Formats: sequence, structure tokens, C-alpha cells
Amino acid sequence: MSTTESHPTIRVPGAAVRTLAPRGGRLSREGALRYLKAGRGAPVVLLHTVRTQAEHFRSLIPLLSDHYTVYALDLPGMGHSEIVPRASYDEPAMRAGVERLLTELDLHDVTLVGESMGAVLALTAAAGLPERVRRVVAVNAYDYRGGITRSGTLARVVIGGAVTPGIGQVVARMENRAVLSRILQGGLIDNSALRPDYVDELLRSGSRPGYPAVARAVYRALPSLIAARSRYPEVKAAVHLVYGEKDWSRPSDRRANKELLPAAEFTELRGAGHFISLERPEIVAELLAWGA
Repeated sequence: MSTTESHPTIRVPGAAVRTLAPRGGRLSREGALRYLKAGRGAPVVLLHTVRTQAEHFRSLIPLLSDHYTVYALDLPGMGHSEIVPRASYDEPAMRAGVERLLTELDLHDVTLVGESMGAVLALTAAAGLPERVRRVVAVNAYDYRGGITRSGTLARVVIGGAVTPGIGQVVARMENRAVLSRILQGGLIDNSALRPDYVDELLRSGSRPGYPAVARAVYRALPSLIAARSRYPEVKAAVHLVYGEKDWSRPSDRRANKELLPAAEFTELRGAGHFISLERPEIVAELLAWGA
């Protein structure tokens, strides 16, 4: 097993690095989970996007920590959470990591804030733990076909190649600064929001032994995020669906979720893309203040 890395290159002001030990000891199929913790107050848990990590919220955390205790999780196998060989990265397995954080830290009255894949996991974790979650802010939920491949031609080629039998392992190992930056910029309106040191950190965590296999498994498991929509009507917490005007989702994708969650608040942010927490963190902070 690859151990967690406790000293990433980026420092988030006021945030401490913490680790949840593997359940069942070192032979467990559930590896150690790394998370950032900052602030004081009611708990807010931040769940990141595909191919990112807790530092995705580096600019959002300081905006929240005066009013909330903020927990930003590295999802299983991602960021600097432990890589467990042959682990599953489908939606139920990723959701189990979120549920571990909430239950092992005994968090209650939680606001779950997820972006992209994290938005789906926020909704499904809320469905599974209604006694712990009071509110969900789901930003650009990634629960439709195509997803990241809608960001541009390069993403379609790279992601498609990574999941192709035979060549997938080779493609997954070819990630570099230019490729990663170009794909992520496909989810932004303002490319300057993708800071060079953040790309460096993503490349660093992605260079860990075993990570290319994790990346391939995550991409192959993306259809399970679509299947997870069946759990949305089970959510009892208050829900706020948030979409960037230029998100990869289509109007039909957004309408479908409004129909599944008819009581949810719904906001479309003009001039925002897929990675709103990178591009417009102050807006996410304002959305949280509305329901404080």
C-alpha cells in the first residue's frame, strides 16, 4: 500500500493536515484518508472534483473558517489519501470515504459542499446519513454522460485513451503539465484561476506509485455517478443546486436534477464555469452564508 503524504507543497492558511487511519488496520481495504481542517463553528465538509484534491478549495477555506469548522477531504486514493491496490473507485466506494469522515469524527449538523463528482457524493452521502447532514450545496453535479470529455478535444482523446484496454496504462502515465493544464482550463472561463503551484501539486500527488491505476479506475467508474442519481429523492436535508452558466452540464441535465429534487433551491451563476471553487470562491462562500 502507498502511504499518505502529509506534507503537500501548498499551504492553506489556517488549515492543519489530518489523517483518518485505515479501518481494520494496515490490511484493510479502506486506506487512510487525508483531510484539511480549519476554523471553528458548525461543520462544513468540502468534497473535490475528478482529478483534484483538498487544495482545490485553498481559496475557499479561508473565506469560511471564521464561521465554520471546515473539513476538506482527499477522496479515497486521490490527493494524498492512501492508494489501496485493486480498490474500487465507483460511487458507493467513494461515498463510503465521505461517510467515514462524518462518522469517525462524529460530525453532526453538517453542511456538505461538493463540486462536480464531489456534488454527487454530497447528495448520496446525505441520503445515507440523514441524522448527520442538514444541508447540501451541490455545485455542478457531475452525473451525466460525457462529463469532462465535454471540456475539449484533448480531454476526449486523453480520457478516452486512459480507459481503453491495452493502451490505457500507457496513456495514464503520460500526464504532464501541458496536458493537465489544458484539460482543467476547459472547465474555466478565467484561465488565470488555475495557479501554477496548484498544477505542480496535482502533478506531485499524481506521481505517487499506483496513481495512474487510480486515475484509470476513477474514469472507468464515472458512469456510477450517473446511476447514483437514483438516490437523490432520498435526500432529506435542504439542498441547493448550483450550476455555472458555462458548466459542462446541459440544460436538460440541470432540469433532470430539478425534477428529482423539486424542493431544492436552484441557482445558475452567470460568467462561471465548471470549477467555481477555483474561479469564484467568494460566490460559494456567499451561498453558504445564505443558509447559515
